[in-house]
Amino acid sequence: MRSLLVSMLVLVPLWAHAQLPTKQARAVRVDDGGVRIDGSLDEAVWRRAPAVTDFVQAEPDEGAPPTDRMEVRFAYDNGALYVGARMFSAAPVQAPLSRRDDGGQAESIQIELDTYFDRRTAYMFGVTAAGVRLDHYHPRDSEGNRDLEYDPVWQARTVRTADGWTAELWLPFSQLRFNERAERVFGLNIKRDIPATNEEVYWALVRRTESGWASRFGELRGIEGVEPRGRLEVLPYVAASSRLTGDRDHDNPFDDGKNLGGRLGADVKVGLGPNLTLDVAFNPDFGQIDADPAEVNLTVFETIFSERRPFFLEGNDVLTAGTGNYYYSRRIGARPSGAASGDFVDRPETATILGAAKLTGRLASGTSIGLLGAVTDQEFARTSTDGVLGSTMVAPRSGWGVARVIQEVGDQGSTVGGHLTMLHRGMAPGDPLAAVLSRNAITAGADTRIRFLDQGYEASFNVGITHIDGEPDAITGFQRRNSHLFQRIDWEDSPFDPDRRALDGAQVTGRISKLSGRHWIWNASFMIESPEFEPSDFGRLNFAGDYTWRAQLTYRETVPGRWFRAYSFGPNLTHYSYFDRTLGNRYNVGANANVTFLNFWSTSVSATRYLRGLDAQLTRGGPVMGVPLGWGVNWSLRNRAGSQTRFSTRARYQSNELGDYTWRIGAGLSVRPSPSLELSVEPDYRSERGTRATFSGPINRQYLTTLAGGRPGTFGRRYVFGFPDRTTLAMQFRVSYTFKPDMTLDVYAEPFAASGRYLRYGETHLPGERDLRIYGEQGSTIVRQEDGTYSVTDGGDTFVLPNRDFNIRSFRSNVVLRWEWRPGSTLFVVWQQNRDSFESQGSHVGFGDLFESLSAIGDNILAVKTTIWTSR
Repeated sequence: MRSLLVSMLVLVPLWAHAQLPTKQARAVRVDDGGVRIDGSLDEAVWRRAPAVTDFVQAEPDEGAPPTDRMEVRFAYDNGALYVGARMFSAAPVQAPLSRRDDGGQAESIQIELDTYFDRRTAYMFGVTAAGVRLDHYHPRDSEGNRDLEYDPVWQARTVRTADGWTAELWLPFSQLRFNERAERVFGLNIKRDIPATNEEVYWALVRRTESGWASRFGELRGIEGVEPRGRLEVLPYVAASSRLTGDRDHDNPFDDGKNLGGRLGADVKVGLGPNLTLDVAFNPDFGQIDADPAEVNLTVFETIFSERRPFFLEGNDVLTAGTGNYYYSRRIGARPSGAASGDFVDRPETATILGAAKLTGRLASGTSIGLLGAVTDQEFARTSTDGVLGSTMVAPRSGWGVARVIQEVGDQGSTVGGHLTMLHRGMAPGDPLAAVLSRNAITAGADTRIRFLDQGYEASFNVGITHIDGEPDAITGFQRRNSHLFQRIDWEDSPFDPDRRALDGAQVTGRISKLSGRHWIWNASFMIESPEFEPSDFGRLNFAGDYTWRAQLTYRETVPGRWFRAYSFGPNLTHYSYFDRTLGNRYNVGANANVTFLNFWSTSVSATRYLRGLDAQLTRGGPVMGVPLGWGVNWSLRNRAGSQTRFSTRARYQSNELGDYTWRIGAGLSVRPSPSLELSVEPDYRSERGTRATFSGPINRQYLTTLAGGRPGTFGRRYVFGFPDRTTLAMQFRVSYTFKPDMTLDVYAEPFAASGRYLRYGETHLPGERDLRIYGEQGSTIVRQEDGTYSVTDGGDTFVLPNRDFNIRSFRSNVVLRWEWRPGSTLFVVWQQNRDSFESQGSHVGFGDLFESLSAIGDNILAVKTTIWTSR
């Protein structure tokens, strides 16, 4: 009887969900060319098509009727789906102009289409009241999971009226992917966003306590007799550029001051049936892409920059598997890493992508497919030594491949999947690059994501394996990397082997989460990586050879009350241990809270207590060091997202028991002096008496070098650390002027200044200890020389530490005029600046130094590029 009762309790929410009526909308057929996209809704079809009117609020009063009415109708012909919408408004409509996909401050209507009708994925097409188009793709059943680089070719027009505004959308079937059926049934949701009043209106409401997105859509029916058409899109481009060098060296044979260049290429999309698309890029160009922000990274951890290239962004989520370690698209075409020397060296900034192809889509069986292949050319650095010209290969020709398959299971968005990545570098055994690069790198894995109990719970599991091979010198280099450190001097059972020609490793992860519920949600996860796990040729890795588990509990309130619209808070606990059991365990204990006020301002605060432990990376292969007790606190505040004037502020403080600390304070301000002009600034200030030294750990001292002559307790070596005193100032300026929805001028500028000096120096005392032996104490002396170096005497040894103080100024800017002069065809005019200066002195930088970067010597890059879109 008890088991029967439990079964009934489990099945009730599933049955209740299944019994909820599904909303339906219908599209009516219209003759080809029967709708003119001008936003006026004056065609007869908009009077006879049934209107969708049963909308409800999601915000601010969930489930209540909207403040203003809205009518949305659908029509179609043999080539496209049409949407006609009329939005009534008793108040003035907020409608500033902006670039495509930037509509957060304007009233908009958004049409969400689950064209595969898989209840898991969705395409969004929207338009603001000012006529700015919005589009993105939901690769998973989550409203917040968006591929913002989905940019199909379609049209929308709007008209302002006395009682609101109207919109017409033209969505070609060639830009949609769907499975073959007699009747095209699409999942459908409709959203109206009114930022002036913070009102969000939906047709199919997903409540605050529910999870899921496409799985809760209504249906769009009535599309019949539409035959799939062949899809072919060609987007050729031509580009010309010039790099104008500031203060060039006239003896440099590789720099004539103008450095003219030109490129030709094309992007071709071919539809393979109605649900698969092959995208092929020949000699792709990314000259109009924004620059990465400036930084000074003194840590052992690689900075991961976001992908900005459209070819690799679109559909990137489908190709990413498991934890995301296996595929980091910026490896393709990255800056060549091979060494080259000479009086003058002209090193390529990127590896040329000769060609790339991508196949994506979803089969009628519910199987999603993502395949990507690319070939990068061998690259040479040109050199000049004593007037003799030469060249050195710095990157071999390489082939890159990614495969991803996801199969939908059940009706709640559960999936199983697999992935494969491959990299082959064309190198002979005797090539110099073969001594530092792997020849082959392969990863493979399987993953599953199971949702149950009306999508209220989710369990995921991933397993992956990695393999690299190459010459022994190259594999030895991998073993010595900071992500492995097999050569660590106090690792008794180290797997280090200088004769290895391959490394094979594995990763296993799991997670279970409670996603929905009135108040309580939680999650627990674990990750295990073997010491030989090595995905970084095509992916990314901080450290292998550890066990991690984490648990988090959250209490939330989603119903507005007297003081807050919503709030949440809860504790979390993280545990780290290692395959090398002598490293013991390390724990972090934290708590976080988030509050949204009644005026839609929001704030968040989090605190983390880092407990003592041991770390294998601090000495870069030397003995383990102790990790001190530490604190980390983060705080942020921002006003409502739809405000015409937006601001945010944030602060971060870290400290440890050794007296080190760091402060980071930042802010953001965006204003609109006119509907077409938006100005924003983001200042950032850091004051650091410590550095990020331990992965997910507290700040610590900065490792500098390893010297011979140490005491027996440190295995005869000196592991030298410095006490850093760093100041960093950065200011990001953005100006966006929209001439019309398809023509924008965007300006990005970032002056940057950073300084660093070392207040004291010391070395490890004994393995496992946190404190250092400070030079100048305990019988040792340290004296700064006139050239900035330090002479250290310790016992009978005297050695010199180089001057590592620095003062860096840089200025980066990017000015881009974008004009979509016809649907899908775009003209880019680009002006970039890269200026920088370096001095070996560590005086603190101030506000004046920030703008002195404008006078630093640098380059100006001018480029013009146009694309021409054609299809049939």
